[in-house]
Amino acid sequence: MEDQNVYGKPVTLKNILKFAVPTIAMTVFMSFYTMVDGLFVSNLIGTNALSAINLTAPVIQLVTAISTMLATGGSAVIMKKMGEQKKEEAKEDFTFLILVNVLVGFVMCLLGYLLMERIFAGMNLSKDVAGYCVEYLSRYLVFTVPILLMNNFTLYMIASEKATLSLLCSVTGGVLNMVLDYVFLAGFHRGIGGAATATGLGYSVTAVVGLVVFSRKKSLLHFKKLVCRFKVLMNAASNGCSEMATALVTGIITMMFNWTMLHYVGEDGVAAVTIIMYVLMFASSLYTGYSYGVAPMLSFYDGERNFEKLKKLVLLSLRVIAVISVVTVTVSLVMTKPLVSIFARPDNPVYNLAVTGNRICTIALFFVGFNIFASGMFTALSNGVVSAVLAFSRSFVFMMITMIVLPLILGVNGIWLATPTAELMALVLAVCMFFNYKKRYGY
Repeated sequence: MEDQNVYGKPVTLKNILKFAVPTIAMTVFMSFYTMVDGLFVSNLIGTNALSAINLTAPVIQLVTAISTMLATGGSAVIMKKMGEQKKEEAKEDFTFLILVNVLVGFVMCLLGYLLMERIFAGMNLSKDVAGYCVEYLSRYLVFTVPILLMNNFTLYMIASEKATLSLLCSVTGGVLNMVLDYVFLAGFHRGIGGAATATGLGYSVTAVVGLVVFSRKKSLLHFKKLVCRFKVLMNAASNGCSEMATALVTGIITMMFNWTMLHYVGEDGVAAVTIIMYVLMFASSLYTGYSYGVAPMLSFYDGERNFEKLKKLVLLSLRVIAVISVVTVTVSLVMTKPLVSIFARPDNPVYNLAVTGNRICTIALFFVGFNIFASGMFTALSNGVVSAVLAFSRSFVFMMITMIVLPLILGVNGIWLATPTAELMALVLAVCMFFNYKKRYGY
């Protein structure tokens, strides 16, 4: 049967790319959601509103952190059980974890509304920017549950051999987001709140399709009668804690970037950071998409104890990431000015800040892909502890050190250098972990 042959096929570059290309395209389109908001907001409202989107990003990342943990950790746990031929148990666990995500969504939405105004009140923002922040986030939080379901169904569609469907949902949602951004902002003049609504509706496409697809018994994974295994919840949480840590500390580091820029440059600096984050996010989505694509294969081969396939998959993956790294660095450097000009005109002070920052931050793209893959690989191998150490060190410890030290020495350029320096330090740690656990996992 085709269901059995997908994971049973030889590990070749062609077969890996068949599995991974749809997820790469999917994550690229997912990265468009926020970028499209930024594009319309910066051109139709202004760079102050663009700054507000970045200032709300840490809150959004905190809201979705737990769902990210359960999605990535749960996918690895469930696919390992599928590899062990515990298929019915895996489906019951899938149903339980989706329900937990819905409950988490309601709780995080409520907390977001309760704490929102207090968060922005402590940032000493101008009245306009603070107003934009509250307006954007208040609309975004309405879609908390659909967004959390989207996070989960995206990964479970990939694991269920429906990566193409996941891609189609992402493309449809991305196009819907673009159209609604134009309609709400240019047509109905709904302001930055309209941009948030457009994003939420775009995300909801995958949530709705996922509910339909996983209600059908012919799907490799589908909803079953609820069985609450809290041990599975704990395993998923511990295994996916690195991804939660990444989401949490990314929010914290984004706040540090914003505060540092507000100190050195002001709100124009925050807008420049936003533009550079869009560029880095787009490039990073290539690596994230690849890691998502091969993660079910890694988990399955680990559960099957097929060391030969596991080793070949890891080695080919490292080569693919190396090629992507060279391409993204080259494109980012060559296209810096055209990319920045999409969000800010050359006569805007934000433009020169962003051009300089992007050229420096692009160095990080030599290292980001290997770091993302290393963390994702250990998650897929059900070693959440190592994955968490890698993710936490990369996203928080090293970034915190470089963000504190380098600006004191180099000023604004130190802020831009913080990311490539932290990524290089993280790569050294990832290489050490890779070789330390090589014998244990047989890759």
